Amino acid sequence: MKKFRAFRIDQRDKAIVAGFTELSLDDLSAGEVVVKVSHSTINYKDALAATGKGRILRSYPLVGGIDLAGTVVSSDDAQFSKGDPVLVNGCGLSETRDGGYAEYARVPAEAVVPIPAGMTALEAMQIGTAGYTAALAIHRMEQNGQLPENGPVVVTGATGGVGSVAIDMLDGRGYEVVALTGKGEQSDYLKSIGASRILLRSELDLGKRPMETAQWAGAIDNLGGDYLTWLTRTMNYGGNIASIGLAAGFELHTTVMPFILRAVCLLGINSVDTPRELRLAVWRRIGGDLRPRHLDKIGSRTIAFAELPDAFQSFIDGTVTGRIVVEINK
Repeated sequence: MKKFRAFRIDQRDKAIVAGFTELSLDDLSAGEVVVKVSHSTINYKDALAATGKGRILRSYPLVGGIDLAGTVVSSDDAQFSKGDPVLVNGCGLSETRDGGYAEYARVPAEAVVPIPAGMTALEAMQIGTAGYTAALAIHRMEQNGQLPENGPVVVTGATGGVGSVAIDMLDGRGYEVVALTGKGEQSDYLKSIGASRILLRSELDLGKRPMETAQWAGAIDNLGGDYLTWLTRTMNYGGNIASIGLAAGFELHTTVMPFILRAVCLLGINSVDTPRELRLAVWRRIGGDLRPRHLDKIGSRTIAFAELPDAFQSFIDGTVTGRIVVEINK
């Protein structure tokens, strides 16, 4: 196979250097399945890795991109055949192995997931890692007794990729969804994808007591820090908090009182290392009862591969709403 274009991240003199280069399959991490990549996405984690704002990669150099969708070119594993539409998210992409920002990827068979029936590669990446993480959170919450009749579920970081898809999925399942955001100008967008009510961070009283007035039956939290602390103090009895992100901080200062007096459950959500059977189960639900209904709004922006380097800063600045898909191969 001739050489192909890839966006590679390296470290030189302790500084991150990232840009386009030409690679061959032999330059990529080992794996049983070769995929011609049609689409990838940009996530906050991708922006941290490519700009050096966060130490995401555990070895250098690596192709960036924590997810991909495309078609199988060749496979040494009998599960997959040439032409199969597949996706990969997490599983060490752009952390310990080469990721999705390349015209071709070579990945372990255990990381490869069939694209759900009736879903295109573009739609799979409009959902992508962010949507998968949202679905995994809902799946875990429902395994732990979450039901629409329990009461409202609040989603923090609501305009981001995880938050947007979570709102869509929760509303589709019949939950009352409350969106917590710092972007009041996006209220109409949030309501259009399923939020019944908007809370502005600037107007929020986080309180100081070990427990505040109970408000929520569940929460999907992308912020961490003081907001996660507030959530632990404001949950109803038996409420589930799915902890996904740390955009507002990685520390958690709370007490055991919500956990032992209100039976609050804090669920950690890791989309990278999900066991294969659980990963397949969640993607089946994404193709079924959790399928988003508003991808035309959430994933409305698609950029060309050449535009990738200029798109990262908006994620660092926190100005992105919804999802951005990268078209790798037309």
